[in-house]
Amino acid sequence: MSKSNVFEADVLKLIFQGVAIANLADNASVGAASTLTVALHTSDPGETGDQTTSETSYTGYSRVVVARSAAGFAVSGTNPTTIKPVGNIDFPICTASPGGAIKFFSIGTGAGNKMLYSGTVTPNIAMAVNVIPRLTTDSTVTED
Repeated sequence: MSKSNVFEADVLKLIFQGVAIANLADNASVGAASTLTVALHTSDPGETGDQTTSETSYTGYSRVVVARSAAGFAVSGTNPTTIKPVGNIDFPICTASPGGAIKFFSIGTGAGNKMLYSGTVTPNIAMAVNVIPRLTTDSTVTED
Protein backbone atom coordinates (compact mmCIF):
# COMPACT_ATOMS: atom_id res chain seq x y z
CA MET A 1 0.00 0.00 0.00
CA SER A 2 1.26 3.47 -0.73
CA LYS A 3 0.32 7.03 0.14
CA SER A 4 -1.23 9.33 -2.43
CA ASN A 5 1.10 11.97 -3.86
CA VAL A 6 -0.92 14.77 -2.25
CA PHE A 7 -0.83 13.06 1.15
CA GLU A 8 2.95 12.54 0.89
CA ALA A 9 3.36 16.30 0.45
CA ASP A 10 0.92 16.96 3.33
CA VAL A 11 2.86 14.67 5.68
CA LEU A 12 6.17 16.32 4.81
CA LYS A 13 4.69 19.79 5.27
CA LEU A 14 3.44 18.69 8.71
CA ILE A 15 6.86 17.30 9.70
CA PHE A 16 9.13 19.96 8.20
CA GLN A 17 6.96 23.08 8.26
CA GLY A 18 4.43 22.47 11.03
CA VAL A 19 1.48 22.79 8.61
CA ALA A 20 -1.64 20.96 9.84
CA ILE A 21 -3.39 18.32 7.74
CA ALA A 22 -7.05 19.35 7.79
CA ASN A 23 -9.31 16.98 9.77
CA LEU A 24 -6.42 14.61 10.47
CA ALA A 25 -3.36 16.07 12.21
CA ASP A 26 -2.45 19.38 13.75
CA ASN A 27 0.66 21.01 15.08
CA ALA A 28 -0.96 22.55 18.13
CA SER A 29 -0.01 19.92 20.68
CA VAL A 30 1.74 21.03 23.83
CA GLY A 31 5.46 21.07 23.22
CA ALA A 32 5.27 20.85 19.41
CA ALA A 33 8.81 21.21 18.09
CA SER A 34 9.69 24.53 16.48
CA THR A 35 13.05 23.28 15.19
CA LEU A 36 14.64 20.19 13.67
CA THR A 37 18.25 19.07 14.11
CA VAL A 38 20.60 18.29 11.22
CA ALA A 39 23.57 15.93 11.71
CA LEU A 40 26.43 14.80 9.47
CA HIS A 41 27.51 11.18 8.96
CA THR A 42 30.56 9.41 7.54
CA SER A 43 28.46 6.46 6.36
CA ASP A 44 24.77 5.69 5.91
CA PRO A 45 22.94 5.65 9.27
CA GLY A 46 20.36 3.32 7.65
CA GLU A 47 16.71 2.89 8.51
CA THR A 48 17.49 1.29 11.88
CA GLY A 49 20.00 3.96 12.97
CA ASP A 50 19.61 7.21 14.83
CA GLN A 51 21.43 10.53 14.61
CA THR A 52 24.46 9.11 16.46
CA THR A 53 24.94 6.23 13.98
CA SER A 54 28.16 6.92 12.02
CA GLU A 55 27.91 10.58 13.07
CA THR A 56 31.05 12.56 12.31
CA SER A 57 33.18 13.55 15.28
CA TYR A 58 35.67 16.07 13.93
CA THR A 59 36.99 18.57 16.47
CA GLY A 60 34.60 21.51 16.57
CA TYR A 61 31.57 19.60 15.22
CA SER A 62 28.08 20.12 16.52
CA ARG A 63 24.67 19.55 14.99
CA VAL A 64 22.80 22.49 13.48
CA VAL A 65 19.26 23.49 14.42
CA VAL A 66 16.94 24.60 11.59
CA ALA A 67 13.51 26.21 11.91
CA ARG A 68 10.62 23.79 11.45
CA SER A 69 8.80 26.13 9.10
CA ALA A 70 8.69 27.30 5.50
CA ALA A 71 11.63 29.58 6.44
CA GLY A 72 13.75 26.49 7.23
CA PHE A 73 12.64 23.85 4.74
CA ALA A 74 11.02 23.89 1.30
CA VAL A 75 8.64 21.10 0.33
CA SER A 76 7.93 20.76 -3.37
CA GLY A 77 6.72 18.44 -6.09
CA THR A 78 4.83 15.20 -6.11
CA ASN A 79 6.02 11.73 -6.98
CA PRO A 80 8.55 12.29 -5.57
CA THR A 81 8.01 15.03 -3.04
CA THR A 82 11.28 16.74 -2.18
CA ILE A 83 12.44 18.46 1.01
CA LYS A 84 15.44 20.79 0.95
CA PRO A 85 16.80 23.54 3.15
CA VAL A 86 15.71 27.05 2.18
CA GLY A 87 19.26 28.31 2.77
CA ASN A 88 22.68 26.71 3.08
CA ILE A 89 23.32 24.90 6.36
CA ASP A 90 26.86 25.61 7.56
CA PHE A 91 28.37 23.45 10.29
CA PRO A 92 31.16 24.56 12.64
CA ILE A 93 34.68 24.69 11.25
CA CYS A 94 36.96 21.67 11.68
CA THR A 95 39.75 22.71 14.06
CA ALA A 96 41.53 19.31 14.36
CA SER A 97 41.08 15.55 13.85
CA PRO A 98 38.95 15.77 10.68
CA GLY A 99 38.14 12.06 10.41
CA GLY A 100 36.46 10.60 7.34
CA ALA A 101 34.59 12.29 4.53
CA ILE A 102 31.02 13.45 5.15
CA LYS A 103 28.80 11.24 3.00
CA PHE A 104 25.32 11.48 4.58
CA PHE A 105 23.18 13.86 6.60
CA SER A 106 20.16 13.27 8.77
CA ILE A 107 17.28 15.34 10.06
CA GLY A 108 15.85 14.58 13.48
CA THR A 109 13.88 15.94 16.38
CA GLY A 110 16.86 16.74 18.58
CA ALA A 111 15.30 14.68 21.38
CA GLY A 112 16.69 11.21 22.06
CA ASN A 113 18.73 11.31 18.82
CA LYS A 114 15.58 10.37 16.88
CA MET A 115 16.25 10.41 13.14
CA LEU A 116 13.34 11.23 10.85
CA TYR A 117 15.04 11.19 7.43
CA SER A 118 18.52 10.83 6.00
CA GLY A 119 20.06 11.63 2.64
CA THR A 120 23.28 11.47 0.67
CA VAL A 121 25.71 14.39 0.58
CA THR A 122 26.67 14.82 -3.08
CA PRO A 123 29.46 15.43 -3.65
CA ASN A 124 30.93 14.06 -0.44
CA ILE A 125 32.69 16.62 1.76
CA ALA A 126 36.40 15.81 2.12
CA MET A 127 37.31 16.80 5.67
CA ALA A 128 40.48 18.64 6.67
CA VAL A 129 41.42 21.24 9.27
CA ASN A 130 39.74 24.60 8.48
CA VAL A 131 36.99 23.02 6.36
CA ILE A 132 33.47 24.30 7.05
CA PRO A 133 31.02 21.53 6.03
CA ARG A 134 28.04 22.95 4.14
CA LEU A 135 24.77 21.43 3.02
CA THR A 136 23.48 23.50 0.13
CA THR A 137 19.94 24.08 -1.06
CA ASP A 138 20.60 21.18 -3.46
CA SER A 139 20.76 18.78 -0.47
CA THR A 140 17.46 16.95 -0.67
CA VAL A 141 15.45 14.18 0.90
CA THR A 142 12.63 12.61 -1.10
CA GLU A 143 9.44 10.77 -0.29
CA ASP A 144 7.99 8.76 -3.12
